[in-house]
Amino acid sequence: MILSSGPVDTLGAAPLVLALVAMLAYIVAAASVDDRARLPAPALVAGGLLHAALLALDIGGWGRGEPGARLGFGPVLSLTVWLVLAVHVVESRFVPLPAVRRVLAIAGVVVVPLAWAFPGEVRALSSPWAPLHWVLGVASYGLFGAAVLHATMLDAAERQMRLRAAPATGPLGMPLLRLERLTFRFVEAGFVVLTLALVLGFVTAARWKLDHKTVFSLLGWVVFAALIGGRVLRGWRGRRATRWLYFGTALLLLGYAGSRFVFEVVLGRPAP
Repeated sequence: MILSSGPVDTLGAAPLVLALVAMLAYIVAAASVDDRARLPAPALVAGGLLHAALLALDIGGWGRGEPGARLGFGPVLSLTVWLVLAVHVVESRFVPLPAVRRVLAIAGVVVVPLAWAFPGEVRALSSPWAPLHWVLGVASYGLFGAAVLHATMLDAAERQMRLRAAPATGPLGMPLLRLERLTFRFVEAGFVVLTLALVLGFVTAARWKLDHKTVFSLLGWVVFAALIGGRVLRGWRGRRATRWLYFGTALLLLGYAGSRFVFEVVLGRPAP
């Protein structure tokens, strides 16, 4: 992602500099052991802004000198982590969660060089609707990623409550019911966005085919539909609900990032 191989590069070493500074900012945000320190939160925001610039340069193609977008395994994971980070930055204005900050900062340190190592190939856009379809798909990744992050906190808080007979509160005293509602608000939003992405893809595709990405995406959609239906009709809560969330999110990751990982990393050739 950072040193993408293209025929023309008008930006020189700028992406490399941005990447190194972004990684440094993420390391500062992850390394602090004092939750009251003022430096980690601004460092995370700075890392996120630099990360966004890198995504625009590589996925968006700015300065590359060729049309199309780079949609490989590395850049897609990088964008997904950035979207979850953006959700956290907004949420932290209301509910400070330093443990989440560290997890996301570490993830940022990982995905920036990962996108450099596995940038994927440049793809021409197949239709005028392709950018919107792709943006909706990755946005659903980000929303479900945020839901998974909150679900892990919910599971951890429930385990602590059972083991220690603690009050029904989550991180920083957040009530478990509130944390659970917040988790599944992200699930519901992700489901709506994923549905829009799938419908748009089916309606606008020049030639529809049942490939790995389509199959896993549809399976993920079915799992999330069952999860939402189970919560509404049967009152699914706790670990039963979070297991369905984890399973559906894993299917989505296999659908796009996973299939491209197999082609680009395991097989060493561009994804079809």
